[in-house]
Amino acid sequence: MTTRDLESIVDDLLSLPFPPPPPRDDGSGGPGHHLRVLRASRDFWDDRDEEIVEAAEEEIDAALRALATALTARWGEPETIDLEPYLWSEDPAPEPIIRLCQVSGSMLVWRRPAGRWLALTVGQADPEFPIELLAAVGEASI
Repeated sequence: MTTRDLESIVDDLLSLPFPPPPPRDDGSGGPGHHLRVLRASRDFWDDRDEEIVEAAEEEIDAALRALATALTARWGEPETIDLEPYLWSEDPAPEPIIRLCQVSGSMLVWRRPAGRWLALTVGQADPEFPIELLAAVGEASI
């Protein structure tokens, strides 16, 4: 996928209505949010060779940088949000923050009209799982 393709997915996510309760079971959205994997590496169940993992990290990071550059040109500089406090907070965070803080330490956020925000982050659920470029759209304050 090209950066333009990824921008198109982001634009679609920003315009989609949020699903009504109860949330869908597939993890892609629920009341007040959408979450999409924009790009993913292969998994590392069979081979965690350092060179293979580093190449996958570089590929996903390059996709993040290219998309962030394109979105910054359109909407201005993003805000960097530290996700670690949400992971350890006694107050439950809204979705998709709960999911994002379980796979990543920070996210880039652009605040959009109509109370929505868009976040990009790179995450990995476990060392054997794929490295993912994630896009999230939410309406709850962060």
